[in-house]
Amino acid sequence: MRDTPLSNCEKRFLLKAIEEKKRLDGRQTYDYRNIKITFGTDYGCCIVELGRTRVLCQVSCELVPPKDSRPTEGIMFFNLELSPMASPAFEPNRQSELLVVLNRQLERCLRNSKCIDTESLCVVSGEKVWQIRVDVHVLNHDGNLMDAASIAAISALSHFRRPDVAIQGRDITVFSPEERDPIPLSIYHMPICVSFAFFLQGSYLLVDPCEREERVKDGLLVIAMNKHREICSIQSSGGIMLLKDQVLRCSKIASVKVSEITELIYKALENDRKIRKEGGKFGFAESMPKERITTLKRDEAPVEMTDVKETANEIVNRTETPTEAVSSPVLVAMGTAQVGEGIVNSWGLDEDEEDEPQTEDTKTGSV
Repeated sequence: MRDTPLSNCEKRFLLKAIEEKKRLDGRQTYDYRNIKITFGTDYGCCIVELGRTRVLCQVSCELVPPKDSRPTEGIMFFNLELSPMASPAFEPNRQSELLVVLNRQLERCLRNSKCIDTESLCVVSGEKVWQIRVDVHVLNHDGNLMDAASIAAISALSHFRRPDVAIQGRDITVFSPEERDPIPLSIYHMPICVSFAFFLQGSYLLVDPCEREERVKDGLLVIAMNKHREICSIQSSGGIMLLKDQVLRCSKIASVKVSEITELIYKALENDRKIRKEGGKFGFAESMPKERITTLKRDEAPVEMTDVKETANEIVNRTETPTEAVSSPVLVAMGTAQVGEGIVNSWGLDEDEEDEPQTEDTKTGSV
């Protein structure tokens, strides 16, 4: 199933609104949509909502042999999936160009930036290391998937805990969370992607473009940066050439946005840690709004019951008495009753007319 393309009228309307520095959802040029970070019951599970864009990230680990070129380092593996449930433009069991671009940008942002200490994932040099797998699933696509995926991935990695291990000779023992507390990953910094969309050959710039704005853009600039203002990766796509001043301005805007998003991630992690320590309720089910069906519950309406008899007598007196009395039912047999026995037929037909006498011809017949 293909996505419905924009008409020429919609494209002109969007571009005209961008020229007047107006956006469909009422945001300013450099404003982000509302970001909500929710952690699941298990460690390493996270859902990020960027406006109506929803991304689920799950981090898992397993013991595997290391790479021959890096025998003392763990392995980071990223897998991003675009489900047809997220958008009709995504086709199942088919690797699209968008999927390849997003997966490479995510690897460049997190793995190539060395944000995680991979040497701490080594269990036995040259034999066993931890492989950290990051699965990112797009639940709903409303634009800017790269920013939502990077926020979800780094939040899930910060929330993840790997099992503790013990080594005795050649034997490796992996302890369950009930036996020993799991160990968090060693994270040096938090790289976060910030996307900038350019319109009308670079004349206008928008931060965090939505899905309709992405359709009419001329180019896209993605900057991955941490709160220390260190650029981890930068990538430009589209058929436009950006000036040095434009890239510097985007980097200054990205530094402010990354600091705000990093602070939001820290607050979400601290709230989750506090709730788990206090033994409160946590997880996706607790974060959902309580929307219960209340059709069977309604407020009691006050009813005045003081003068019921007087009101009933007035209603009875105002009614007119029937002109003809209807006879009471006559009980013919047990369980049966009949109304109107012995009353004159009122259907306009007499019984004599119904039983017409037969003519002589009918009686004697033709001879």
